[in-house]
Amino acid sequence: MRDRDFLAERFEEERPQLRRIAYRMLGTIDEADDAVQEAWIRLSRTDDSAVENLGAWLTTVVGRVCLDMLRARRSRPEEFVGSWMPEPIVSVDGAPTPEEEALIADGVGLALYVVLETLGPAERIAFVLHDMFAMPFDQIAPIVGRSPEAARQLASRARRRVQGAKPVPDVELAEQKQVVEAFLAAAREGDFDALLEMLDPDVVLRVDAGPGGKLAREPVVGAEDVLAEARRFTALARYTRSAVVNGVAGAVIGRPDGTVFSVAALTVAHGRVTAIDFVVDPAKLARVTIDD
Repeated sequence: MRDRDFLAERFEEERPQLRRIAYRMLGTIDEADDAVQEAWIRLSRTDDSAVENLGAWLTTVVGRVCLDMLRARRSRPEEFVGSWMPEPIVSVDGAPTPEEEALIADGVGLALYVVLETLGPAERIAFVLHDMFAMPFDQIAPIVGRSPEAARQLASRARRRVQGAKPVPDVELAEQKQVVEAFLAAAREGDFDALLEMLDPDVVLRVDAGPGGKLAREPVVGAEDVLAEARRFTALARYTRSAVVNGVAGAVIGRPDGTVFSVAALTVAHGRVTAIDFVVDPAKLARVTIDD
């Protein structure tokens, strides 16, 4: 067995990538950290002299742990109204920290997680590991308990659903920010005609208010209906700051007392807003702050 200090050092080198993988699979930082910690516990109990590729071994362990956690999440009889979204990674001013950057390096936003949540656990694992982290199917197969070809089919089904939902912006972050800044300016001025012009005709508004949240609602579709919904929150527009949310343009919406009411991510395509995703769940906003 290798020296434990050396092993711990090697594990710390792998930790950022493992957290990134686990966050993509699970959507919350605490759960991601739990999965990574479980990988360390299992490594510390293993004869690591038989481990040829430590990174691949740890990724496999994290994948299996995340698969079990996703299955357990699905088995809980919890009533949930609305759209499940991840714990947002938010940068209001400046760049995200190196740890945050590691979690959101691909800038997939919140909208993709809404689609990922509709996938079966094995589909989600196969898609995340292959399409986002380029893991070959012969390594994914033992994680999901399928053959390599079956793992390929899982990822393919997931990919079709993701592509059909078109959850990713079609422009660079700088252009997204321009659209969002204009959108927020119109909201502060109460210029509803301008807001309507910036909304795609088929725009969708989704809310994650958490289990039993009073603001929970099913998705709202269509520019007129989304605008009617947005009117309810124009009083908070003056307390709203533009931000980068999971790598895409968005905003942090505050209250008069300086606390955070919501985080919103906006998907921009063809110069218009095609999706607005609100996280209102207090448990997922605990790490988010807004400056005065």
